Amino acid sequence: MGDDENQPQKAIPAAVKAMVVDTLGGRVQVSWDPESAATPFGQLVFFAEFLEVSGLFDAWVEECPLIYNSPNAPKKRDVLGTWNLSILAGHRRYAHVTALRSDGVSPQILGMSKIVSEDALRRALGKIPEAEGTEWMRKHLFKSVAAACHTPWILDIDTTIKTLFGHQEGAEVGYNPHKPGRPSHAYHAYWMGNLRLLLDVEVTAGNTTASNHAQPGLNRVLDALSAEQRPYLVRGDCGFGNDAVIREMETRQQPYLFKLRQSPRVKRLLQRAFTRRDWMSAGQGREDSIQLAGWQQSRRVVILRRLLKQNLIATQEQQGQLEFAFVDRRQTKVYEYAVLVTDLTESILGIAQMYRDRADAENGFDELKNQWGWGGYSTRDLARCRLSARAVGLIYNWWSWYTRLAFPESRREAITSRPLLLSAIGRSTKHAGQTQLYLTPMHAAQKKVERGIENIRRGLRAVRQTAERLLGHQPWDLLVRYIVAQITQSPWLPDAAIPALAGP
Repeated sequence: MGDDENQPQKAIPAAVKAMVVDTLGGRVQVSWDPESAATPFGQLVFFAEFLEVSGLFDAWVEECPLIYNSPNAPKKRDVLGTWNLSILAGHRRYAHVTALRSDGVSPQILGMSKIVSEDALRRALGKIPEAEGTEWMRKHLFKSVAAACHTPWILDIDTTIKTLFGHQEGAEVGYNPHKPGRPSHAYHAYWMGNLRLLLDVEVTAGNTTASNHAQPGLNRVLDALSAEQRPYLVRGDCGFGNDAVIREMETRQQPYLFKLRQSPRVKRLLQRAFTRRDWMSAGQGREDSIQLAGWQQSRRVVILRRLLKQNLIATQEQQGQLEFAFVDRRQTKVYEYAVLVTDLTESILGIAQMYRDRADAENGFDELKNQWGWGGYSTRDLARCRLSARAVGLIYNWWSWYTRLAFPESRREAITSRPLLLSAIGRSTKHAGQTQLYLTPMHAAQKKVERGIENIRRGLRAVRQTAERLLGHQPWDLLVRYIVAQITQSPWLPDAAIPALAGP
């Protein structure tokens, strides 16, 4: 007995040790099981099939200009796969990658050997040469939308602000409507209107929000398009309604629609127009022409006005005292107005509606900043901030096409589409060389999830079979044609032109 007591005792496995926890629902025995392969993103397996059929992820990894010299360095696929998973999960910081490190299922689904650490990811992005990395990301951003550019579509340009709180390169004080006086970066984005897909984004210092800083990127996007892919219209707000941008569009024979600022000459034009009675039913609108200071020619403008119907208060300051008075709407009419400059020949009603549709671009900014990673992934150098901004936009485009394949009748933002099409408890087992993945759904709308997954798998089967038969066609182009056919509820003809979807 004495000899037995002196023998070293074997440690009890952590999975066997149970903790007795008293909960509101009674006593529960809890134990850790770190050896099992599980994931909170069980439905990633269907998105991985989407990426495999389209070939998007493999091409993105293969063409990445990341080169390691050390034999102990992580694989390129592991680095980009970790980046992809982090962005898909809605992360905003590199530190959030740590939450993925124990995922035993997702790396296998994406063909990875492991999930790298946040430091390894940050260092890997720093090793990508800026020029080669920029060209690589622009190429794949354009590839993700190019198949939908062969029918009339509208190119939206706009700028948003990313507030910064550290010591980043390019963190300058400029126009910042949310936190005045706080350094920021400016994101000049170029969108495919209505579809809400990103063509490219330029990240610049916070004091470069003016249109002259966005124009080189716009020119680059237009130059990358063939004659058949050029947009029907370039559309922007009053920041782009200036002579330099307009002359560039006229030189390229590119139709445009911009809003004009409230300059003195624009106000005099409004003063003359408001006395007229020939307003058309377009909100209320009428056509005119104007030649502002510095313009070399007169251009067509469309004046829109809208009667303000809510309770109005007029204020004025007299001798340091602020006074106000309610406006009597029975005697006074107050209008909100907009002056649009364009070279289109469409009717006033058509032009008014096309400009109102531009507001949808703001929804894309809101989604990318608040539901994806545009508000984060900050580093000290500007090069990695630019890489991250484009990577977020690229995976956002992939996910947007994926969700439209699942639910072609409507567009769903990430805050609703991730719980529907990504989140599910997945437990993986291996036996006889085969991998079995068991999914436990957590969403109450399980029938809707199953319908979406069935739509996805039906589309991927059709594209895979067609790609085998039509050897000259790329699977991704066929898949985009299939998705557009589902959205427009038209027959899928792989060799036919894509029906108009993102146009006027």
